[in-house]
Amino acid sequence: MTAIRRRALINVDYTYDFVAVDGALTCGQPGQAIEGRMAELTREFIENQELVVFAIDLHKQGDTLHPETKLFPPHNIEGTAGRRLYGALDGVYQTYKDKDNVYWMDKTRYSAFVGTDLELVLRARGITELHLVGVCTDICVLHTAVDAYNKGFELAIHADAVASFDPEGHAWALQHFKGTLGAAVLQQKEEEQR
Repeated sequence: MTAIRRRALINVDYTYDFVAVDGALTCGQPGQAIEGRMAELTREFIENQELVVFAIDLHKQGDTLHPETKLFPPHNIEGTAGRRLYGALDGVYQTYKDKDNVYWMDKTRYSAFVGTDLELVLRARGITELHLVGVCTDICVLHTAVDAYNKGFELAIHADAVASFDPEGHAWALQHFKGTLGAAVLQQKEEEQR
């Protein structure tokens, strides 16, 4: 008898500021190249009645105490267009945002688990397997994956739906997901066979 996999898709930081050409902290073309796959996976999970979490970076204007202030220019500032989901993903969100299996969550650290109710939301629904997509592969996606691993979730990373401004960091993170976290690193054809 096969156990039922209860899956959730975690969309990490796929916003205008992180993806658009003129975004405040853009990963640029690599992020833009995954737009279609991001939208496709999100729609698929929603329509299959599986949980989809939008874990979106939030910063306050003029916050000098946040540790990222020393590392990056201001980005994803509350109330700005930079926090809006990028491209086709925004259209998917706008279409389905009122469904019970769509959950928007603000996060203020790299990991979607730090300082949020994400684990409670997942446990309440009996979720055991997390699928991660978004940006940046080697920053927020990575930190979210490490925390998920440490909390005992099974992991799948969609290699064709994650991106970074740093090609070496992106490649390293994909290997780390697989070799160190035991995650399935999937391409579209592999996902269809699962």
